[in-house]
Amino acid sequence: MPRFRLPTLPLLLATLLTPALAAAQPLVFTAIPDEDETRLQQRFQAVADYLAETLEVEVRFIPVTSYAASVTAFRNNQVQLAWFGGFTGVQARELVTGSRAIAQGVEDPEYKSYIIANRSTGLEPDDGDTAPEGLRDLTFSFGSQSSTSGRLMPEYFLREHLGSSPNALFTRIGFSGNHSRTISVVQSGAYQAGVVSYKAWENELEAGNIDLDRVQVIWETPPYPDYQWTVRGDIDERFGKGFTERLQQALLDMDDPELLASFPRAGFIPAENDDYQEIREVAQSLGLLD
Repeated sequence: MPRFRLPTLPLLLATLLTPALAAAQPLVFTAIPDEDETRLQQRFQAVADYLAETLEVEVRFIPVTSYAASVTAFRNNQVQLAWFGGFTGVQARELVTGSRAIAQGVEDPEYKSYIIANRSTGLEPDDGDTAPEGLRDLTFSFGSQSSTSGRLMPEYFLREHLGSSPNALFTRIGFSGNHSRTISVVQSGAYQAGVVSYKAWENELEAGNIDLDRVQVIWETPPYPDYQWTVRGDIDERFGKGFTERLQQALLDMDDPELLASFPRAGFIPAENDDYQEIREVAQSLGLLD
């Protein structure tokens, strides 16, 4: 007759302490550095405080220096949650099995980019459906190479509308790294034109950082899906069954005007991976997604 054997003390302690240890681990998140880094730190520390209070776990925000670094941190489980752009979200979910887009801003299903130009170009605002022909043979700045609104979708529209690759279309191309710097280099005249997120433009305009006598919006792209919160697929193993749903609900319930203004978004709505299939297909068509 088989004898029942008590678990060894180390095994018993490990079994009893595992839930407590999981609960003691912090939830760490990051965000693509699409604007000035100091401003991002202020924005997302307030979000960390809100999530910590709502979820009753320690929450930490860690900044990253580039879009690529945000994807790497997510892949390496240095962060479990990230505020990604459309393309970086697709990249991250390709690398981490089971990861999910869980929330997006009310505005994000219909996002857009602004083509901006230095006043010295003589270009005037164009409300046409296609990119202006006057962009040909100018110098042009994108944002980050992995930016949805500062590179991926604008490049797609430029190719589709003007029938040329950026290398053929412009005399010189730059990648500023983020939207704030794109505005700065076009306003200064270092580049004659560039492309930025419409939200970043509105933020910088409100902050008094744009001189409309020197730079202006000349064209608005068609809409496309963009930013979203993406969570790793193994987060419930870390924080307990149902944590993903609790986290999603906390984001959807975020209604503090000051918190929302920091994104800025009117609120958050549910998101899922299929919402970004268009971004995935465009990235593949441009050879930007393996």
